[in-house]
Amino acid sequence: MGQDHDHGVGNANSAALTKALALTGTFLLAEVAGAYVFNSLALLSDAAHMLTDALALAVALVAIRIGRRPADRRRTWGYHRFEILAAAFNASLLFLVAIYILYEAYQRFREPAEVGTVGMLAVAAFGLLVNWISMRLLAGGSESSLNVKGAYLEVWSDFLGSIAVIVGAAVIWATGWTWVDPVLGIGIALWVLPRTWTLLSEAIDVLLESVPRGIDLDAVETAMRDTPGVRDIHDLHVWSLTSGKVALSAHVVVEPSLAREDRLEDALGTMLAGRFGITHATVQAELAGAHGGTTTDNWGAAEAGHRH
Repeated sequence: MGQDHDHGVGNANSAALTKALALTGTFLLAEVAGAYVFNSLALLSDAAHMLTDALALAVALVAIRIGRRPADRRRTWGYHRFEILAAAFNASLLFLVAIYILYEAYQRFREPAEVGTVGMLAVAAFGLLVNWISMRLLAGGSESSLNVKGAYLEVWSDFLGSIAVIVGAAVIWATGWTWVDPVLGIGIALWVLPRTWTLLSEAIDVLLESVPRGIDLDAVETAMRDTPGVRDIHDLHVWSLTSGKVALSAHVVVEPSLAREDRLEDALGTMLAGRFGITHATVQAELAGAHGGTTTDNWGAAEAGHRH
């Protein structure tokens, strides 16, 4: 059941990314043409941002398709973590775009550019619609996948960019204040940077196999110790394989009276999945010795609650 659910979510994310990529690619060509026709540096800058959107969407789509590959003798966990590499790539790309926007804003303060504001408004309004549709397509998947979240943030930042271009063009057309354009550009860049850092730090946490956010390691250990038959816990590790897939490994010292049929590993697996969302738990049971020592039982290296 879990496997079918994962494939269903993956298929939905793949379809959403494909549609968003088609929309973004189409508008990218229109925006480049508009920047040339209306001599708009703002549109050209936004087109560069749209190019990074298209690349991010394409990378995210490839990541999902590679992630579907089954595990093999070399990659026993499969290719799920490729999604995290894609998220880290997208975050790095966003950083570069934000820095580029800041640089362009500085250049425009030094040398204000004359633009065709009416054409600029029309192209930016079309871009706003395209980005809004893409955001709607990706919103659901961004809650469960760092990969899709990275693509969603790319489109969201470009949505704000379209608004800025529209507002800037309207104000410049009405007042002639060309300094409005770089001010809005700086505002967008400063809005994007902290969200980009959040995405990058989440991806780094997964790659470093840190305890996932939202999971209290002390609470996990306490819950395991409170399970009937458990005397002690050591070598406890909790990490993320990829978005939504949390794994655990631990050595569990069990009471000497615990029978082989009690299946303690199943009880621990069920508890960990239900309370903490840890769906891949591997425990090695060690029988407590008569004088406080431990001995590893034959059934110790058992996987508890293994659900895909």
